[in-house]
Amino acid sequence: MRHRKAAKPPIPAYTLASEDLEFLNIEDLRPLRLQLELLKPEWYLRQEGIRSTIVVFGSARIPSPEVARTSVAELERAVCESPDESQLRAELRRARKQRAYSHYYEEARKFSSLVSRKLEDAGLHDFVVVTGGGPGIMEAANRGAQDANSRSVGLNISLPHEQEPNPYVSHELCFQFRYFAIRKMHFLLRAKALVAFPGGYGTLDEVFEVLTLIQTGKIAPIPVVLVGRDYWAKAVNFDFLVEEEFIDADDITSFEIVDSGEEAIGVIQGFYGGNPPQ
Repeated sequence: MRHRKAAKPPIPAYTLASEDLEFLNIEDLRPLRLQLELLKPEWYLRQEGIRSTIVVFGSARIPSPEVARTSVAELERAVCESPDESQLRAELRRARKQRAYSHYYEEARKFSSLVSRKLEDAGLHDFVVVTGGGPGIMEAANRGAQDANSRSVGLNISLPHEQEPNPYVSHELCFQFRYFAIRKMHFLLRAKALVAFPGGYGTLDEVFEVLTLIQTGKIAPIPVVLVGRDYWAKAVNFDFLVEEEFIDADDITSFEIVDSGEEAIGVIQGFYGGNPPQ
């Protein structure tokens, strides 16, 4: 009678290190996790031949005009039925504000679609749209690329309130990160332009990160375009920073403020002379 091979002992110490998720998540292995998070997306992007990108930032809270209109209509009916509900009135105020900003969703979608259509002859390897992969402006930009039958990248991140990838990111170019720092690096490794729509802390963080890197010479200058004059004039008083000598006058020449996606494309084309960067 043949003897059966003894089963491997079901103990953590015996598990292969590369297959032991509990071990890979201990604090001492953070440097390895950082390295893996840098290497994995880079490997996939190389396999897909992505040479250069246009980064699109903006609020996750800006819905499409259709969603915004529906939300306002539903809340208006609810407030009419329960006019004393303060929470409903607050939700209606917020929904109306989102509706007012929802045209930026369409601008982001239009911008991404126009940029992506210009790439068809280049084999979709240059000026590929990349976003944070979530809802709002990010969804709009990925959606615009899909409208043009083009690919786009989504760099999603694990958050306490889980953020699911939007359905318009190309599946083969959809990534998830644990660390903001490595995600930031991937946003800029291939970036040849940054286009930022209205947004909150995340958008402002990324915009100032890029402006600081350009100011300090850590990256070569790239076109930085802020879409929405009314919003940016109130969100950041750049002239005040110059007047108080916290930045130099030349520092505000490293970006341009426009009102539409088409204007943003014009800035980028002017910077590169209409040709994809080498």
